[in-house]
Formats: sequence, C-alpha cells, structure tokens
Amino acid sequence: MGRLIVLIVIVLAAVWLVKRALAGGGRPEVAQKPPVDGELVSCARCGVHLPRAEARVAGERLFCSDEHARLGPAGP
Repeated sequence: MGRLIVLIVIVLAAVWLVKRALAGGGRPEVAQKPPVDGELVSCARCGVHLPRAEARVAGERLFCSDEHARLGPAGP
C-alpha cells in the first residue's frame, strides 16, 4: 500500500513537471526598451528625465512639455 502511494506521488510530480516545462515556466517575456539616444536632461519644473532632443527650451531652462515651459521652473 505504501509503494502505491509513493508511485502515485511520483507520477503526479512528473505530470506537473512536464506541464510546467511545456508551458514555458509561466513567465511572460519582458519586452526590452530601446536605448535612449542622446543626453538625458531634467525638467526644471517636475524633474522628469527626458532626451535633450525632446525637451522644450524656455530661456536657459529645459522643460518636458509646453505647459511646464509656460509655468516656468518649480518654486522653492
């Protein structure tokens, strides 16, 4: 009787391992982000980092959007 229980446990473990191997481990693949081209700069209003090519210039400061450029740099 003990051998039968051990045999059933081994068969169940083998079935579980085969299903897991065929499913690819169940982990979705993480998509790789493309590398950022150019220098990263910080928005003078909110501090978010963005490529210099996408930044808006107002005076001598760089901003992440037209709205932040209009509002100006963050206060103290």
